[in-house]
Amino acid sequence: MTQTILHKADTRGYANHGWLQSYHSFSFADYYNPKRMGFGALRVINDDTIAPGMGFGTHPHANMEIITIPLKGDLEHRDSMGNGTIIKSGDIQVMSAGTGIQHSEYNPNRDEQTRLLQIWALPNKQWVTTRYEQITLKPEDSHNKLTQILSPNSSDAGTWIHQDAWFYMGNFETPYTMEYILKKSGNGVYIFIISGDIEVEGISLHPSDGIGIWDTEKFAIEIPFSAKILIMEVPMLT
Repeated sequence: MTQTILHKADTRGYANHGWLQSYHSFSFADYYNPKRMGFGALRVINDDTIAPGMGFGTHPHANMEIITIPLKGDLEHRDSMGNGTIIKSGDIQVMSAGTGIQHSEYNPNRDEQTRLLQIWALPNKQWVTTRYEQITLKPEDSHNKLTQILSPNSSDAGTWIHQDAWFYMGNFETPYTMEYILKKSGNGVYIFIISGDIEVEGISLHPSDGIGIWDTEKFAIEIPFSAKILIMEVPMLT
């Protein structure tokens, strides 16, 4: 029987650091909720807004797959692997922290906020070689359809991570109904609503809501008007 869990936008953890407004779908930093320790292999979904000229100083990570998706504005990235770049809305950044990396992230603009999603997924291998990848999506690829942005396979469309996970984005500007079929038995799906409204399993979802679905092979998504969504299929770890 299909199982679901609903996380409404206004029930997320929240931190106001002045230069950073951060909403946490799962327990993170000073926000602790024993019922929200993640969803399967997903450990963190942070919805961050960074003030102009501000950002995260150099800090370490290890044994985590880190996916950054800018939604508005730019993010300047530098890391201990020698990468230095600016990622923008439409880009997807992936880091395999593996044996250990250090990086910094700043909003390089002086007159515009940056909003981004930072997602952490537990890897299926420990202490892998660190890696960095950045891709740019074409707007037409996700216009009124889902586009794969991440998978376990380096030869697939989009980028990849060390986990049996598949991520998709879609930007729907007209009413739409689709059926999502899970890629791997035993996986679950977490959907984050970037904008607009959708309905899943009879549950209405609005901007910044999240829903987890598992114990199913497929389910329907209805978009009554328009919506931008992120679908994350991951193993349901025990």
